[in-house]
Amino acid sequence: MASKRPDRRWAPAMALPWAVWALVRGTGTDRGFPLVPALAFTPHAALTTVVPLAAAIRSGSRTGALLASGAGAVLGAAVLASRGRTGPVPAGGTKVRIATVSLRLGLVPAGSVLELVRRHAVDVLAVQELTPDAERRLTDAGLHRELPHSHVVPARPGSVVSASGAVWSRWPVTARGAAPGGFEQPTARLPTVGSPDLEVTAVHTRPPATSPAAVRGWTADLAALPSPAPDALRVLAGDFNATLHHAALRAVLARGYVDAARELGRGWAWTWRPLRLRFPRLTLDHVLVDPRAAVAGCAHVPVAGSDHRALVVDLVLPAH
Repeated sequence: MASKRPDRRWAPAMALPWAVWALVRGTGTDRGFPLVPALAFTPHAALTTVVPLAAAIRSGSRTGALLASGAGAVLGAAVLASRGRTGPVPAGGTKVRIATVSLRLGLVPAGSVLELVRRHAVDVLAVQELTPDAERRLTDAGLHRELPHSHVVPARPGSVVSASGAVWSRWPVTARGAAPGGFEQPTARLPTVGSPDLEVTAVHTRPPATSPAAVRGWTADLAALPSPAPDALRVLAGDFNATLHHAALRAVLARGYVDAARELGRGWAWTWRPLRLRFPRLTLDHVLVDPRAAVAGCAHVPVAGSDHRALVVDLVLPAH
């Protein structure tokens, strides 16, 4: 006996959540809670559009099939749009390797950080979630011998999370500052041979995942990040708690930055997942670069003890 065909009237309603998701992503209207945290899962939404599409086809609903296939096309295009403008790397420029790593509130072993720096010959290291104890352990392990110059911003008195940020460098730090935000975000200016100074900010925005207030703090943190400047080659490296599917991060890029991973067609690669789980996997860490610098390489490197993969980015700074 043939199975009963599903009622086609339900297919459009089933496809509607995906259609709304595609509309929000396509128009860049993700605002507030829970839309902002939800948009981080856009790749997962794109993959699952096959569910309402299959249901619409099985029920014979043309409207449902159009809604589901249209949503799949918009979301799929957003996920696949991961390649940038990368052209030939200029000869004669200064080569710099920058890495960013999150220390999981200081719980990442110092040896894991030293292995990252040594194995990948890192020139500049941007660190998030650094505790005073973790800083002492890194010093005892010999990080200062690999990267002798630093700018560490301690956590503010009374801070809910006793963790801060830091920049370590092979080159002297000629100026120190900090980007405004809910967490400490140190900025270090470094002289480079034959180029404008390099300025690196260790970014750590507040996570938007828990409440409307958290989303407002996250939005303010992203908006307060410095824009590119004519007198320095600015690099923003760290945990943005944002993906390229968030309009607030794309607004930072629109000021004149390029995303290093996206430039090399790796904008889809994940950087965070819960430590003892395989999923979800989200792309929350980025290295945003002044477009005058060429992106020559980008690697996503596991760091033992961290719930984030490190980003290791090769830049070639312009010669003058």
